[in-house]
Amino acid sequence: MSFFTELKRRNVIRMAGLYLVAAWLLTQVAGTVLPMFDAPAWLPRSVVILLALGFVPALIFAWVFELTTQGLKRDAEVDLEQSIAPQTARRMDRTIIVVLMCALVYFGVDKFVLAPQRDARKPADSNAAVQASAKAETGVPAPGHASDASIAVLPFVNMSSDKEQEYFSDGLSEELLNLLAQLPQLRVIARTSSFSFRGKEADVATIAKALNVANVLEGSVRKSGNTLRITAQLIRAIDSSHLWSQTYDRELTDVFKVQDEIASEVVAALKVRLLSNQVITNSHRSGNIEAYNQYLLGKNFAERGTMDDAQLAVAAYRRAIALDPQYGAAYAALARLEGFVADRLGDSAGMDQSLADVEKGIALEPDLADGYSARAFCRITFKRDWAGAQADLEKALALNPGDSNAHAGYSSLMRVLGRVPEAIAAARKAIDLDPLRSASWLQMGRLHNGTGDFSAARHDLDRALQIAPDSEAAHFHRGVTSLLEGKADDALADFRKSGRVYSNAGIAIAEHTLGHAAESQAALEEEITGFAVGAAYQIVQVYAWRGENDKAFEWLERALVQRDGGLSFILIDPLLASLRSDARYPAFLQKMGLPH
Repeated sequence: MSFFTELKRRNVIRMAGLYLVAAWLLTQVAGTVLPMFDAPAWLPRSVVILLALGFVPALIFAWVFELTTQGLKRDAEVDLEQSIAPQTARRMDRTIIVVLMCALVYFGVDKFVLAPQRDARKPADSNAAVQASAKAETGVPAPGHASDASIAVLPFVNMSSDKEQEYFSDGLSEELLNLLAQLPQLRVIARTSSFSFRGKEADVATIAKALNVANVLEGSVRKSGNTLRITAQLIRAIDSSHLWSQTYDRELTDVFKVQDEIASEVVAALKVRLLSNQVITNSHRSGNIEAYNQYLLGKNFAERGTMDDAQLAVAAYRRAIALDPQYGAAYAALARLEGFVADRLGDSAGMDQSLADVEKGIALEPDLADGYSARAFCRITFKRDWAGAQADLEKALALNPGDSNAHAGYSSLMRVLGRVPEAIAAARKAIDLDPLRSASWLQMGRLHNGTGDFSAARHDLDRALQIAPDSEAAHFHRGVTSLLEGKADDALADFRKSGRVYSNAGIAIAEHTLGHAAESQAALEEEITGFAVGAAYQIVQVYAWRGENDKAFEWLERALVQRDGGLSFILIDPLLASLRSDARYPAFLQKMGLPH
């Protein structure tokens, strides 16, 4: 008797056919039904793996045992009379063959006929379309699809009769964002990008594609006296389905409790598993509800980005602290704004006050990442404490790995130290977390100017200006890109748009390159008259570009005394190229505590 005949006699071949048919049916059911219940992706794969592993044991079982008219018996114990009738066996064989043929036909039609038609009807849903759209929106390639553990919190709509209450609804949205960002398992888009869609006619799918997220949290706030009505809904972007929604009617004093409830229910709806010892907390709070209001008002002013609004933000933060002297988050926010204003004005006393306030904030809230990020900003911008800044940023990132500001700060520190690849990597991380933040694209553009990659620099600076068309710094540095490419006329056009502090310095540089000595000198003198304090570094750039090194080093010393924040770019600034071969350059770097 041949081996094949023995396989047939023992029903091994029949078992193989039955097993393949059953396995195919099970995989089809698993692939269709399990996703309907939001089963994790590994579960359907596990079904296929288990069925594959079971194939050989099933064949061995068929070899050893036989199904008879009297039940299951070992093959050696079976009499001919006990075997299943030949007619029954033949019917089983025909059934197996028919089902296998149907399966093959179904697979072929689905693969080669239906799938191409589906792709033709839905080009926007293909991976390629998602990637192309995300790249167009953010300037960086997107993965095949957004991770399920990713979310954008849109600004909650202010439904109150008083439109001035918008700062409160914005604050609620941002605090929810801050709570969710504490989860390392969840990628949360930062405020700047999420809030950029305010007032725009864009649906959830468009917003999610631009930000490369799978989920969007939106809602509304109605505030009347001390009463709140908050509505929130979590939407899955791929099909605009509602994963969760809830309405809360509470007293104003319960706002923190509502924030916690919403954050917890969003996490549950997303099925993000918390670490065993992980607790979501919000250190931006105050026991004084009016102090919290002033804090939110300060955040609202600070986001507008002008010097006047920065001053209004400082005043609001100070009112919050007056109402609650233990408000660590308000001290941290105040210190950063004070440092920003003091650097722009060359105000040494303001710099000292910023450092004092940030130390107070850290002492009050040692587990708040904001304080360490703010102190790192001060240490980089005007204290020149590089080691201290690195320790602060590492602490901030340990406390909140999803903090885009901390990643941007780390990029700035690496830039200061001349570690450009690390600076670019950190800037990319900041962009990933906050893709519509103009300052991060500006940082990337300056880094690429420093490396000589002018094509990449132009792309980055164009993106910065798409997001913030009035950015004075972006216009200035796009002018620098044109200058370095040998397009001085284009550079001059951008420099003229770069605002009072930058404009005259840029014009002086471009006019010199065009051979217009008188125009260059007039612009430089106007810069010195208006901004000798506060813009010493820009004056250095003019003298260095014109090759007047003695004057450049004289103004470098002034910038050092004034604690000018521009000095943090000295190692990568292409406008200072003429100084790097000067014997005084290493000595100056040594004064700054930089590699030389």
